[in-house]
Amino acid sequence: MKKIIQEGDKILREKAVSVDNFDTPELKEIVKDMFEALNKEDDGVALAAPQISISKRIFIVSPKIIDAGDEYTVFINPTIIKQSNDRKKMEEGCLSVRWKYGKTRRSSRVTISAQNIKGEDFLMEGSGLLAQIFQHEIDHLDGILFIDHAIDIEDLPPHE
Repeated sequence: MKKIIQEGDKILREKAVSVDNFDTPELKEIVKDMFEALNKEDDGVALAAPQISISKRIFIVSPKIIDAGDEYTVFINPTIIKQSNDRKKMEEGCLSVRWKYGKTRRSSRVTISAQNIKGEDFLMEGSGLLAQIFQHEIDHLDGILFIDHAIDIEDLPPHE
């Protein structure tokens, strides 16, 4: 079982590498490990491969956010191709910066291009929380953590 690594681990600061080989056992295993790691986190809605120590340009989004039955949506080699100039200050946290929360300015609408696990290209547009997730996860793939540009950062551990 892969663990979600935390701030301070150098892989979180690296630019992840593109995926070239699709529909392989290795890629399926990476995605399965990502599903399992995110499933263990009640408050998690998305996860990037670097968060489980894999420097590849992959992230997944929970079916809590994108209605795909009970399947996670997989984004491989994602790129933001369009984003609104309308930027909103949003509350943000991260499974790799546990219990820290702050406000970030994010575009309120974003369109990304990506590939699925078979290497097929697709586009997806998101607004509000989904747009925020797209920007947050692509930041992870570029070695950027939300705390790098957040304001009003607070430490809010769960109550025992």
